Amino acid sequence: MIARLTLAAALLAATLPAAAQTMKPGLWEIRNRMTNNPQMDQAMAEMQKQLAAMPPEQRKQMEAMMAQQGVRMMPGAQGMTVQVCMTKEQVERNEMPMSQGDCKITSQSRSGGTVKMAFACANPPTTGEGQFTMTGAEAYSSQMTVKSTLQGKTETTSMEGSGKWLGADCGGVKPMQMPRK
Repeated sequence: MIARLTLAAALLAATLPAAAQTMKPGLWEIRNRMTNNPQMDQAMAEMQKQLAAMPPEQRKQMEAMMAQQGVRMMPGAQGMTVQVCMTKEQVERNEMPMSQGDCKITSQSRSGGTVKMAFACANPPTTGEGQFTMTGAEAYSSQMTVKSTLQGKTETTSMEGSGKWLGADCGGVKPMQMPRK
């Protein structure tokens, strides 16, 4: 269960598009909704309940641990929202934030304001592809399909998402580590 939730948080954070030259550096809010995985929806709802029920000190500790990885989870009515920080240098290099160090971008192409990309992660074994459409320097929409193998079982998850720029100051959210190509 923890592995699934960690993977989901990593994948949600990974959906900031690689069309960085049209993006602003700073704090981005990414909203995602999984469209065909009732088990993951249930796991996310359970995780949000568990976070809400934690003693304040324990919840603060969990939130601090996630913030160190550049992720701030925020409960939402549908799906999940994360915040990620993109530095000016990361934007200029067209980097894509991923909170798991073993993830690599396997292909990426751009046509106008649309970016298509694919990635692969080693642990847990995961592959995915997506399309991101920029609606300006401060917003985008996305669709992704992710295949993961957990406990010997392969699952396919579809996600719809959007991102919006919140501001130049990332506050307490640290920039995420970038995958090495």
